Amino acid sequence: MAVLERVPDVVFKTRVRDESVGGSNPFRWQDLTTQDIFGGKKVVLFALPGAFTPTCSSTHLPRYEELYDEFRALGIDAVICLSVNDAFVMYQWGKQQGVKNVFLLPDGSGEFTRKMGMLVRKDNLGFGMRSWRYSMYVNDGVIEKMFIEPNFSDDCPIDPFEVSDADTMLNYLKSLKS
Repeated sequence: MAVLERVPDVVFKTRVRDESVGGSNPFRWQDLTTQDIFGGKKVVLFALPGAFTPTCSSTHLPRYEELYDEFRALGIDAVICLSVNDAFVMYQWGKQQGVKNVFLLPDGSGEFTRKMGMLVRKDNLGFGMRSWRYSMYVNDGVIEKMFIEPNFSDDCPIDPFEVSDADTMLNYLKSLKS
């Protein structure tokens, strides 16, 4: 697993609400680049295996949402949840989870995750290629800190969730202030 200094340059395919689009799905495609997301900003990004999955839905995403104001108080401009899911799935998951603050970033093709060195096979769960669970603090595109879950491997028989959680990241950011 390579350790990167900067986030990789990719184009994310996202969907945004657009009332000029008729019907029950009033959205249009919007490309967001790595520069759009990370340029000139302090960002906390956490990546997880999949929308609607147990740990991701019960603990990982909800705790970042719960602590959002504390991250903002420490100077964080955005808290982002990334998953190798498409924009439609991420939107519905956010709606079901009641997410108001964390930005759900779809990495539908897994390009960002692959370039981060975090793409793993999860065929043992019927998922295909997904992100390994990790979190990172990024300052203007520079990766300043990463918390990567242990046992990184394809078809890992367990789903470690020990260091990419919101509290670990929050405590790290607080330590920078003291």
